[in-house]
Amino acid sequence: MTNKFSLFYDYPLQKLNTFGIAACARRFMQITQPEQLSALRDDPDLSALPRLILGGGSNLVLSDQVDTLVLHMSCLGKYIVGEDSNNVLVQAEAGESWHEFVLWTLKQGLGGLENLSLIPGTVGAAPIQNIGAYGVEMQDLFHSLKAFDFATGDIIIMDKAACQFAYRDSIFKHACKDRMVILSVTFALPKLWQARLNYADVARYIATKGIVSPDAGDVSDAIIAIRQAKLPDPQVIGNAGSFFKNPVVSAATRDRLMAEYPALVSYLQETGHYKLAAGWLIEQSGWKGQALGRAGVYDKQALVLVNLGGATGVEVRALASRIQADVRARFDVDLEVEPVFV
Repeated sequence: MTNKFSLFYDYPLQKLNTFGIAACARRFMQITQPEQLSALRDDPDLSALPRLILGGGSNLVLSDQVDTLVLHMSCLGKYIVGEDSNNVLVQAEAGESWHEFVLWTLKQGLGGLENLSLIPGTVGAAPIQNIGAYGVEMQDLFHSLKAFDFATGDIIIMDKAACQFAYRDSIFKHACKDRMVILSVTFALPKLWQARLNYADVARYIATKGIVSPDAGDVSDAIIAIRQAKLPDPQVIGNAGSFFKNPVVSAATRDRLMAEYPALVSYLQETGHYKLAAGWLIEQSGWKGQALGRAGVYDKQALVLVNLGGATGVEVRALASRIQADVRARFDVDLEVEPVFV
């Protein structure tokens, strides 16, 4: 049933979250234009409700009944909006598929986002998580975004500094959580493009194809092939992608672990700290391919938790907690969950 706000009650969310959890939203509203958010803010009853901003549902683990007002961002559109001496500016509305947007930029002859190919979710969700993969983070190409401010009712422009990006983090997880709704995002894509082949898997794939001077499309093809080989398709096996952040530890901690585990996978950071491969820690803790109830650990990539059929949010949380406890007990390293439990 709906009213003047196109508000739906007890709305099924199973097809709107990549984990495939059979949850329902007590109240649900599809957002296709900013004016709906203004009207929502002006309504005394609806504005008082807690809100959940839903994009592609790729970074969520839902409970069976979601008691918040779910706002599904569905605004669409992709544009070239300007350029300067170094970059071309491209903009996408919040509801656009991230991967389809990346492919669109490549079709325009614009490189920069190719290492972020095949990441699930929407453009509007990308800044919240500061998505990243294969040596590139979203913030590296970010220019600005447009957001609706529920506190003031204004539409504002936020630059990189205002967004306070960090590793899989931003101001939208903290001070601006539940206050700002991202409407569109603008990226600055370089006119002088250079391939980023820092990760061995990517360089190896390019080499096996006999490509000496890869273009952005070649790198995208490599990333897609690698991800498809390692990660399950959410349309086939429900999952939320990488479930844990790669922990960042001190050099002393890394040296301690290397002394006991010479095969430890780690990456030196600019700060002098080391990023550890969470998937390796989980696999060494014996969880790869294992299950707890109807939630399991993917047998090809231990960093990914999967829905084995009918899993609930409670079961996923229980599995994640067991993995965190075992990794802590074995390595004295804490794993932080990437998805948000709702």
